[in-house]
Amino acid sequence: MKPVQLDEYPVHQAPLSLGRVSSTDRNFYDRNYFNAHDRTGDIFLISGFGVYPNLSVVDAFVTVRHGDSQVAVRFSDALGERSMESKVGGYRLEVIEPLQKIRVICEHEQLSCDITWDGSFPAVLEEAHILMSGPRPILDASRFAQVGSWSGTLAVQGKDVTLDPHTWMGTRDRSWGIRPVGEPDPQGRWTYENRGGHYWTYVPLRFDDFALMVIVQESQDGHRTLNHATRVFADGRVEQLGWPRVEVNYRSGTRHPESARLHLTTPKGEPLVVDIENLGFISLSHGAGYSGDPEWTHGEWKGENWSSLSVVDTASQDFLARLPFSTIDHIAKATIDGRVGWGMFEHAVMGRHDPSGFTGWLDMAP
Repeated sequence: MKPVQLDEYPVHQAPLSLGRVSSTDRNFYDRNYFNAHDRTGDIFLISGFGVYPNLSVVDAFVTVRHGDSQVAVRFSDALGERSMESKVGGYRLEVIEPLQKIRVICEHEQLSCDITWDGSFPAVLEEAHILMSGPRPILDASRFAQVGSWSGTLAVQGKDVTLDPHTWMGTRDRSWGIRPVGEPDPQGRWTYENRGGHYWTYVPLRFDDFALMVIVQESQDGHRTLNHATRVFADGRVEQLGWPRVEVNYRSGTRHPESARLHLTTPKGEPLVVDIENLGFISLSHGAGYSGDPEWTHGEWKGENWSSLSVVDTASQDFLARLPFSTIDHIAKATIDGRVGWGMFEHAVMGRHDPSGFTGWLDMAP
């Protein structure tokens, strides 16, 4: 194995070349996630870029929901020498100012963008993300998150949109570690024994004078496997906000969250209640490559210089039938004592979850 350019920099974390990661787990990944919206609920963009060193794959996607259409473009290629460049096919990221300003460029005839992210508050390093399958971690990752605004241009299916940073905002995260990627692992004992259920709620929100980051991950009986609740201020101060309690109001006959209430606690023991109204949404399992996507999965080997386009009718029965088994990102309008903030309500409740009243994979809200 030859040294790579990154080896010239004093950033090593293990006695290895940076061309090789310290873990031999095939599921090691290194990924960016972004979302953007104009606060109306009418248009929503999500994008991601990922590197999978032990699979030797690099890929990216951009998906936009507008009206009843969800458009997605994907790019994938063989991973070359690891470097500071984040690029695949017609997609690239430019780090203009680390932890503050990022440029996202996508070039495709049906969906293109040249947009720049500007962080509104400092990025927050979340609690370690760990999820076990029997004795083996299937998720073991670090992640930081940030809220911010967007500027630039977007073109989707012939419609041109200008992103005004006074209107367009969003959230982003940057994560690395181990999570299921690429072709699925072989079926085994724990695959069959761990099919009870999974609950996930992730809520990054931006208010005028602070940002909130809330994560709740639970197993089928309500046992919490990840808990994070912080408030970050412009000067970098971070408050811990205790053990969140989440109330979700599901649309009857579905598992679609229409609204929610977060019960948080300040360091002084005072209650902090956040009311959330969900507006437009994107299903991450329809073109974005997340779990359950039948067309493409992050890290999957599709050959060299591969790209594809999909257009999904979000009013179709096929789309609606798969929603209860997908992770959904919603544009969130949040209120705290009359103050309004904006961000995302990401939610999945798959299978059994006792606190939510779901007993299996097929029952829906009354």
